[in-house]
Amino acid sequence: MTKDRPRRIFDTHCHIFPDKIALKASGATGDYYGVKMRHPGTVEVLRSAAGAAGVTDCLVCSAATKPNQVAAINDFIASVCRGEKHFVGFGSLHPYMENMAGEADRMASLGIAGIKLHADFQGFRLDDPKAYGLYEVAEGRFPILFHMGDVNTENTAPEHLRDIVRRFPKLKVIAAHLGGYTVWDRAALALPDLDIMVDTSSSLPFIGGKRGTELVRVFGAERCLFGTDYPMWDHGEELERFDEMDLTDAERQMILWDNAAALFDLEKIYAEENK
Repeated sequence: MTKDRPRRIFDTHCHIFPDKIALKASGATGDYYGVKMRHPGTVEVLRSAAGAAGVTDCLVCSAATKPNQVAAINDFIASVCRGEKHFVGFGSLHPYMENMAGEADRMASLGIAGIKLHADFQGFRLDDPKAYGLYEVAEGRFPILFHMGDVNTENTAPEHLRDIVRRFPKLKVIAAHLGGYTVWDRAALALPDLDIMVDTSSSLPFIGGKRGTELVRVFGAERCLFGTDYPMWDHGEELERFDEMDLTDAERQMILWDNAAALFDLEKIYAEENK
């Protein structure tokens, strides 16, 4: 049964692609995870699917699998978000790229709000010293949305993120998939004592409402964000799964809106919008 939801809902995890490659890119992701993608990954479909479910705002992102893709992806994210007040754009950096500091400056000038990393697809381990330069550039400047976990690889293991957060204490971190896709128990042991956020994306279809509730309580609702992992999942279906969790109204409000509003200063955007 649908529970009462906030007037505004923020989706903290949406992948988008240029129209000409969206089907291929989203299909490749689905093939990798053995999941049938619910949507093609275009911006137009995101707006439609989110709006139909009552999701008013989205974090849109993409990760460069190769260093030479970084600039083009950042240009794409910036172009989508330009003039779109209800999208927060996360761009890309790659630990093996050249002139990372210069690209970070350019990202800031483009209005990009943060960085999306998918170390499994980008080909590095989160705690690889070669990635330290990226964390140094981001620390105190850009929050990072980390893909986390996979039983088939150790690149994005929760324990590696714990080591990074301790080494870079000013890094703002969102650990996707409740801290570790398919390795939720490890995440629950490795991450709760850290000053990080987690999102619910690509978790509830696998673990269900009861375990989802338990993990929210492990991390604390004040540190959890709602996320769909669009185009892998549909907003309406993910909200139905979210409704199955045994949460208080205050916890729902925090996870669906308040935590993201504070993290991204969204109330300022709406104050300016309503002038």
